[in-house]
Amino acid sequence: QVQLVESGGGLVQPGGSLRLSCAVSGFTLDFYAIGWFRQAPGKEREGVSCFSGSDGSTYYADSVRGRFTISRDYAKNAVYLRMNSLIPEDTAVYYCAAAPTYYSGSYPRCHNSGYTYWGQGTQVTVSS
Repeated sequence: QVQLVESGGGLVQPGGSLRLSCAVSGFTLDFYAIGWFRQAPGKEREGVSCFSGSDGSTYYADSVRGRFTISRDYAKNAVYLRMNSLIPEDTAVYYCAAAPTYYSGSYPRCHNSGYTYWGQGTQVTVSS
């Protein structure tokens, strides 16, 4: 049974940092695309940062490039999102998602439609 469990969200002041964690069970990271998405109130869910399962390449949304870093630990079967220089516009529910590479490869990189397994989400609020 595939499960993704996010943690690490919270309230942080502008300019602060957080690290989100996604614990994965039911599959290994080697043959899956995996990434982070977010959804702010009244907005569509968007891809933030993803690993392509096929070649390990990374994707970052323009709005977070240079501030966020995605990483993974194969031994722990976990994925992380380090978020620095947070701004109020980063406030959202953050989701971890995954899909087999043969499936996700048919969709645009780091797009909702290409991911089949989702965690429950963790709230990130950036406010003074």
